[in-house]
Amino acid sequence: MPQSQMFRANVGVVVLDSRGRVLAFERASNDVTVQTDQWQLPQGGIDEGEEPTDAWQRELEEETGLSRRDVTVLGEYPDWLVYELPEHARHRGHVRGQAQKWFFVRLADGAQPDPLGAALGRGEHPEFRAFKWTTMTALAEEVWPIRKPIYDKLAEHLRSSGYC
Repeated sequence: MPQSQMFRANVGVVVLDSRGRVLAFERASNDVTVQTDQWQLPQGGIDEGEEPTDAWQRELEEETGLSRRDVTVLGEYPDWLVYELPEHARHRGHVRGQAQKWFFVRLADGAQPDPLGAALGRGEHPEFRAFKWTTMTALAEEVWPIRKPIYDKLAEHLRSSGYC
């Protein structure tokens, strides 16, 4: 069976605190398509018929417990960022990689993420096992190597945008 050439549409959210640190999660999944023991930013697929601006808000709430009113939108990365999955990690041959649209937000005064009530505490097989606040540059060193070029671009965008 030939491998698919499809790239899954995805959104990511860089959540900044007042000190310019980003909210990161450590993967807990046993799914072979996901590298475990690696850190990442909140992200997820765009549902059929959903726009990226709606998808990032849904993913933000699902993974952090934060709603749109808990954050101030700073902007978005100007381009879609794409990575290809290694062959062993392709979802049963249906997805070759991901095309991601990234958004940057800052926590509103008094807002607090609740990942224990969201992604860390959900069901028997939670998506994440830990969270932390870190710098974007440090996080880029702790991500799945295939994602590192994207995280490096996000770190450079943060430096050049004035968001931090």
